[in-house]
Amino acid sequence: MMMVVMHKGASVAEIGNVIREVEARGFKARPSHGAGQTVIGVMGAVEALSLEGLPALPGVEEITPITRSFKLVNREFQPESTVVRVNGIEVGGREVVVMAGPCSVESREIQFSAARAVGDAGARIMRGGAYKPRSSPYSFMGLGEEGLKILQEAKRETGLAVVTEVMSAELVPLVARYADILQIGARNMQNYNLLEAVGRSRTPVLLKRGLMSTVEELLLSAEYILSNGNHQVILCERGIRTFEKATRNTLDISAIPVIKQCSHLPVIVDPSHATGNPAYIPAVAKAAVAAGADGLIIEVHPDPERALCDGDQSMLPADFARLMDELRPVATAVGRTMAPSFSA
Repeated sequence: MMMVVMHKGASVAEIGNVIREVEARGFKARPSHGAGQTVIGVMGAVEALSLEGLPALPGVEEITPITRSFKLVNREFQPESTVVRVNGIEVGGREVVVMAGPCSVESREIQFSAARAVGDAGARIMRGGAYKPRSSPYSFMGLGEEGLKILQEAKRETGLAVVTEVMSAELVPLVARYADILQIGARNMQNYNLLEAVGRSRTPVLLKRGLMSTVEELLLSAEYILSNGNHQVILCERGIRTFEKATRNTLDISAIPVIKQCSHLPVIVDPSHATGNPAYIPAVAKAAVAAGADGLIIEVHPDPERALCDGDQSMLPADFARLMDELRPVATAVGRTMAPSFSA
């Protein structure tokens, strides 16, 4: 892939002329508009000779290759950070956005109770899995479309947006009818048919890092989504599998600045799956915000001991509310904001 860098202040007509010229030569043109400057990605088997004459077109500053394996998610291609907008919420902006709720949708009563509690504490997005991939085929795997309907009802009552997992390409149209964000779980990070399907859906996507995946592999998976037309992608660091057994996974806190340096996509952190223990969640959540995370996704359940999925890593609502109060000064210290608490 090559980049055509336009001069600052290049006119709409000049940009359009370059796009038409690129497409006339048999390539796809993907413009990215930054503050005062536009970059046009030229996609395909591009060689320098293929673009001969383009540098002389009005408005063109230079033509340069993108050398990394990931192209569209690369900060070279888009220097400005992407802000994913979900129901008026901006993920990747100044606010640290918190998503919270049970691991899975178990019942209307539990989901509504959790949604009210996390919303009152300042969460902006409600989580809950209607479809759950489990290590054991005998474990609870969700309520399916019934769970999606419960999420939609809870959204209507609380005003919280909905993030929920989609497990197969065939389910994307159904889940997208109910969800504001489609979550791709760690086990599906390299399910390329699914990545292409959510790329075509245009619904914002939360892409979790795989259990044993590198940062580059995570970004290449995001590339599948963007290359299919969906640029509303949020990345999630949720810990990777190592030899350490003290926590469920090992949180790669350094992945936050690493990703932000080489990619323009927003990054959130999942301290629940990273630690597997609610006692460790507050410290890890604060560290993530301090390291530059754009948000958090935290498991909260009104009765963790009776939860059908991941109860041992879920916070009680009161503990979650306390954590949110402790996070706000951390966010302020690094120049960020958080939604206020609405608790009495």
